[in-house]
Amino acid sequence: MSEQQVQQGMDRRSFLRTTAAFGAGLAFSPRIFAQAAGGANDINVALLGAGAQGQVLMQACLKIPNVRFKAVCDIWEAYNQKRVSKTLERYGHKNNAYVDYKEMLDKEKGNIDAVIVATPDFWHAEHAIACMNAGLHVYCEKEMSNDLAKAKQMVETQKKTGKLLQIGHQRRSNPRYIHCYDKLIKEAEILGRITTVNGQWNRGAQEPLGWPKTAVMDDATLGKFGFASMDQFRNWRWYKKLGGGPIVDLGSHQIDIYSWFLGTTPKGVVASGGTDYYDKNTHEWYDTVMAIYDFETKKGVVRAFYQVLTTNSNQGYYETFMGDQGTLAISESASRGAVYREQSATADWEKWVKLGFLTEPKKAEEPKKEGEAVLDVRETLAPPAYELPVTMGNMPYHQPHLQNFFDAVGGKAKLNCPVEIGYETAVMVLKVNEAVEAARRLEFKPEEFKV
Repeated sequence: MSEQQVQQGMDRRSFLRTTAAFGAGLAFSPRIFAQAAGGANDINVALLGAGAQGQVLMQACLKIPNVRFKAVCDIWEAYNQKRVSKTLERYGHKNNAYVDYKEMLDKEKGNIDAVIVATPDFWHAEHAIACMNAGLHVYCEKEMSNDLAKAKQMVETQKKTGKLLQIGHQRRSNPRYIHCYDKLIKEAEILGRITTVNGQWNRGAQEPLGWPKTAVMDDATLGKFGFASMDQFRNWRWYKKLGGGPIVDLGSHQIDIYSWFLGTTPKGVVASGGTDYYDKNTHEWYDTVMAIYDFETKKGVVRAFYQVLTTNSNQGYYETFMGDQGTLAISESASRGAVYREQSATADWEKWVKLGFLTEPKKAEEPKKEGEAVLDVRETLAPPAYELPVTMGNMPYHQPHLQNFFDAVGGKAKLNCPVEIGYETAVMVLKVNEAVEAARRLEFKPEEFKV
């Protein structure tokens, strides 16, 4: 489901039609109904924030055995809260619905084990901290916070309470990314010395999100929870006090992978960006950002470029890691996932094919010809593509990361993205907006990444 397709001012019928994909993704199945009876090993969960992202996470959770929703909390009582609560009941998850999270924590004391926090970024810290102090484990969507001081408080609270706090950088649990890191980069070192990283997330131009006229929140409720209007509530990502803009909303997923695969945090960043397309009064954050990080690795310097656009969707989102032996092209989307060998590569790639790290390469493309003549002597054969042997199948992108969290709650696993990692990524990403404003390279101090 993409809320970005919802246009401001549409009627309730149109709004419901555009969000129908949410329900379509929850086909009734025997396995889901088998969970309805409950069991001794169930993990009882509350969903705090039932908007678009909260619904995506709920949808993935319904495919995980032994996860039971007991409560839903969302300030949009007439729409998100009611809709999600009723949907859960259809799947056998009897739940209580709340507007205020404090009331939920008070009344559900002893009834829930964990909370999934999918509220706007500026609420993450308060919500996660309150839940941990209430004795609950927390899965918190990224970004940890749009304020590093508050993100630091989240780390400190986790250490004090000992409760689990998983940050929602879901690629950390994606089997394709884990395979690339464990087998191709760490064990085989198949790319050789990595020198350059490129990544992007491009989205097309979109109208502001709307809402049904019959489900408008009153000003008192909006104000109590930090919003000046329904427009600000629906489009909070564009406002500086509420979110971090597209570089945080989208870029943090991929910039997190940069540091993971390179095994270190950056030394500095330079960035250019601006609100070049939209009205600056409604889009306070930059609609276009281009950033370059420099990382100092054991093998040398790596320059890492990242671009986020919200005016053109060309080539979508992906990351490429380039070394002197080959290139890894990877994306959360199943449409990308291959390794390309450099013509000058000296490593025995067939060894890794035999070990199952890669598939047999596809035949290289022939250069363009006119008759028997090559059009340009600079043209060479495209490198063969060695595809990844690991797929996600029909599994929702967030499911493995949620599964890892619930396995950790049950004592069967360690978190793939604990709060310390989430904090490092927040430091890297939030610095980009600072670099745009400063119009110069900003350096990272090692102590910035630690709490």
